[in-house]
Amino acid sequence: MKKPENYETLSVALDGRGVLTIALSRPDVRNAFNAAVISELTRMFEGEALRPEVKAIVLKGEGPAFCAGGDLNWMKASIEVSYEENLEDTRRLARMFALLNECPKPVVGAIHGAAIGGGVGLVSVCDIAIATAETQFSLSEVRLGIIPACIGPFVIAKIGPSQARGLFVSAERFGAARAKEIGLVHEVVADAAALESAVERVIGNMLQCGPNAMSAAKKLVLDLSWPERRAQCADPLEYVAEVLARLRISPEGQEGLKAFLEKRKPSWIGASQGAAQGTAQGAAKK
Repeated sequence: MKKPENYETLSVALDGRGVLTIALSRPDVRNAFNAAVISELTRMFEGEALRPEVKAIVLKGEGPAFCAGGDLNWMKASIEVSYEENLEDTRRLARMFALLNECPKPVVGAIHGAAIGGGVGLVSVCDIAIATAETQFSLSEVRLGIIPACIGPFVIAKIGPSQARGLFVSAERFGAARAKEIGLVHEVVADAAALESAVERVIGNMLQCGPNAMSAAKKLVLDLSWPERRAQCADPLEYVAEVLARLRISPEGQEGLKAFLEKRKPSWIGASQGAAQGTAQGAAKK
């Protein structure tokens, strides 16, 4: 992986399958957030992540931890500026999380080491999050006299208000097993090698799916689960019927059904992807 031009805090790689891997690249500070990280993640998810050749995204962290929350120097600076300046800063942070949450491409989180504060926010906006068994989590903001506000909507949507209330007010540190139990992560694996294998398995499954269908499926969940978006669906049953009808007559929907009936791979699966999937399935049966 390499740092793309004009990026200082991210390492990025796009492979031939259309898988974009984005790694937080501040290992010396355990990939903690600062203004540069917020700006560069915003730019990434406004630009490169939306390119048509990108089929799926892997979000990870370099070094010993996924993301250790806020950078100390960045947080220290907030003490020395006005309310108005703090408001602009927190608005940028909230907007960054919203961009990741609503990214039309599927985002898979590879979580290791620690996810603290804003790191939990990043886990929450991943469509699928996989963590190693030793990973530690905490929503520790109240210990600093602040709260997990900008990540709040995304964490609550992921784990529910009851779990969020307990973890927000206690700042309790918890492990990967509990993170899976409360729905913060989807899978727990033994170690870094198993994490890489699990992420590859999930990505391999995604690459068999219609890109537009995955985007529409993600939007459907957000539209039906987020209160302000649900309010726009005056009749949810009519809304879902219209969504499915549009997809059925779309080029991708037509191709997918025809491929199924004709017992062939749909056009969005390249020959190499199909062969790789077959190999993986054969190995899994052994």
